[in-house]
Amino acid sequence: MEAKRGIAPLGGAHFRYLSRAGWGIAIYHLLLCDEFTAQRAREIGLVQEVVPAGQQVARAMEIAAIIARNAPLGIQVTKEAAAKYAEQGEAAAIACIPAIRDRVLKRADAREGIQSFIERRPAVFQGR
Repeated sequence: MEAKRGIAPLGGAHFRYLSRAGWGIAIYHLLLCDEFTAQRAREIGLVQEVVPAGQQVARAMEIAAIIARNAPLGIQVTKEAAAKYAEQGEAAAIACIPAIRDRVLKRADAREGIQSFIERRPAVFQGR
Protein backbone atom coordinates (compact mmCIF):
# COMPACT_ATOMS: atom_id res chain seq x y z
CA MET A 1 0.00 0.00 0.00
CA GLU A 2 3.01 2.30 0.12
CA ALA A 3 2.56 3.69 -3.40
CA LYS A 4 -1.04 4.54 -2.50
CA ARG A 5 0.42 6.90 0.12
CA GLY A 6 3.04 8.41 -2.18
CA ILE A 7 5.98 6.39 -0.87
CA ALA A 8 7.67 3.12 -1.78
CA PRO A 9 8.00 -0.31 -0.10
CA LEU A 10 10.99 0.75 1.99
CA GLY A 11 10.66 -2.19 4.37
CA GLY A 12 11.40 -4.78 1.72
CA ALA A 13 7.88 -5.76 0.68
CA HIS A 14 8.83 -5.52 -2.99
CA PHE A 15 11.31 -8.41 -2.79
CA ARG A 16 9.82 -10.39 0.09
CA TYR A 17 6.41 -10.42 -1.55
CA LEU A 18 7.91 -11.51 -4.88
CA SER A 19 9.85 -14.37 -3.33
CA ARG A 20 6.85 -15.65 -1.38
CA ALA A 21 3.98 -15.17 -3.80
CA GLY A 22 5.62 -15.03 -7.22
CA TRP A 23 5.81 -12.20 -9.74
CA GLY A 24 2.22 -12.23 -10.97
CA ILE A 25 0.45 -12.16 -7.63
CA ALA A 26 2.99 -9.87 -5.98
CA ILE A 27 3.04 -7.23 -8.71
CA TYR A 28 -0.75 -7.42 -8.98
CA HIS A 29 -1.21 -6.45 -5.33
CA LEU A 30 1.82 -4.16 -5.12
CA LEU A 31 0.58 -2.03 -8.00
CA LEU A 32 -3.08 -2.14 -7.03
CA CYS A 33 -2.09 -1.02 -3.51
CA ASP A 34 -5.04 -3.00 -2.25
CA GLU A 35 -5.83 -4.53 1.08
CA PHE A 36 -6.96 -8.12 1.28
CA THR A 37 -8.32 -10.58 3.79
CA ALA A 38 -6.46 -13.16 5.81
CA GLN A 39 -8.05 -15.83 3.61
CA ARG A 40 -6.57 -14.17 0.51
CA ALA A 41 -3.18 -14.04 2.24
CA ARG A 42 -3.47 -17.79 2.76
CA GLU A 43 -4.50 -18.38 -0.86
CA ILE A 44 -1.44 -16.58 -2.19
CA GLY A 45 1.01 -18.18 0.21
CA LEU A 46 1.75 -15.32 2.61
CA VAL A 47 0.37 -17.25 5.59
CA GLN A 48 -0.10 -20.98 6.06
CA GLU A 49 -3.22 -20.98 8.24
CA VAL A 50 -6.06 -18.68 9.16
CA VAL A 51 -7.78 -19.23 12.48
CA PRO A 52 -10.71 -17.45 14.11
CA ALA A 53 -9.87 -14.21 15.89
CA GLY A 54 -8.58 -14.82 19.39
CA GLN A 55 -7.30 -18.33 18.64
CA GLN A 56 -3.94 -17.32 17.14
CA VAL A 57 -1.84 -17.93 20.25
CA ALA A 58 -3.48 -21.26 21.04
CA ARG A 59 -2.93 -22.48 17.47
CA ALA A 60 0.65 -21.23 17.47
CA MET A 61 1.28 -23.20 20.67
CA GLU A 62 -0.27 -26.33 19.09
CA ILE A 63 2.03 -25.96 16.09
CA ALA A 64 5.04 -25.41 18.37
CA ALA A 65 4.17 -28.57 20.31
CA ILE A 66 3.99 -30.60 17.10
CA ILE A 67 7.36 -29.27 15.96
CA ALA A 68 8.86 -29.92 19.42
CA ARG A 69 7.95 -33.62 19.19
CA ASN A 70 10.31 -34.00 16.24
CA ALA A 71 14.04 -34.61 16.52
CA PRO A 72 15.66 -31.31 17.54
CA LEU A 73 18.70 -31.71 15.31
CA GLY A 74 16.50 -32.78 12.40
CA ILE A 75 14.43 -29.62 12.78
CA GLN A 76 17.57 -27.50 13.10
CA VAL A 77 19.26 -28.80 9.97
CA THR A 78 16.01 -28.69 8.01
CA LYS A 79 15.66 -25.01 8.83
CA GLU A 80 19.32 -24.37 7.98
CA ALA A 81 19.02 -26.19 4.65
CA ALA A 82 15.88 -24.28 3.72
CA ALA A 83 17.55 -20.98 4.60
CA LYS A 84 20.59 -21.98 2.56
CA TYR A 85 18.35 -22.53 -0.46
CA ALA A 86 16.44 -19.27 0.07
CA GLU A 87 19.61 -17.22 0.53
CA GLN A 88 22.08 -18.90 -1.83
CA GLY A 89 20.08 -21.02 -4.28
CA GLU A 90 19.77 -24.63 -5.26
CA ALA A 91 23.45 -25.38 -5.86
CA ALA A 92 24.37 -24.25 -2.34
CA ALA A 93 21.50 -26.24 -0.86
CA ILE A 94 22.66 -29.38 -2.68
CA ALA A 95 26.28 -28.77 -1.68
CA CYS A 96 25.40 -28.69 2.03
CA ILE A 97 23.74 -32.14 1.98
CA PRO A 98 26.92 -34.12 2.85
CA ALA A 99 27.58 -31.93 5.90
CA ILE A 100 23.98 -32.32 7.04
CA ARG A 101 24.16 -36.07 6.54
CA ASP A 102 27.33 -36.22 8.63
CA ARG A 103 25.70 -34.19 11.40
CA VAL A 104 22.57 -36.31 11.77
CA LEU A 105 22.87 -39.90 10.59
CA LYS A 106 25.14 -41.23 13.33
CA ARG A 107 23.19 -39.58 16.13
CA ALA A 108 21.03 -41.37 18.70
CA ASP A 109 17.96 -39.52 17.52
CA ALA A 110 18.42 -40.85 13.98
CA ARG A 111 18.62 -44.40 15.34
CA GLU A 112 15.53 -43.77 17.48
CA GLY A 113 13.63 -42.41 14.50
CA ILE A 114 14.39 -45.46 12.39
CA GLN A 115 13.65 -47.87 15.23
CA SER A 116 10.34 -46.18 16.03
CA PHE A 117 9.38 -46.46 12.35
CA ILE A 118 10.22 -50.18 12.32
CA GLU A 119 8.28 -50.71 15.55
CA ARG A 120 5.40 -48.49 14.38
CA ARG A 121 5.46 -46.33 17.48
CA PRO A 122 5.98 -42.64 18.16
CA ALA A 123 9.63 -41.69 18.43
CA VAL A 124 11.07 -40.40 21.69
CA PHE A 125 13.89 -38.03 20.87
CA GLN A 126 16.57 -36.99 23.32
CA GLY A 127 18.31 -34.30 21.32
CA ARG A 128 21.42 -36.46 20.93
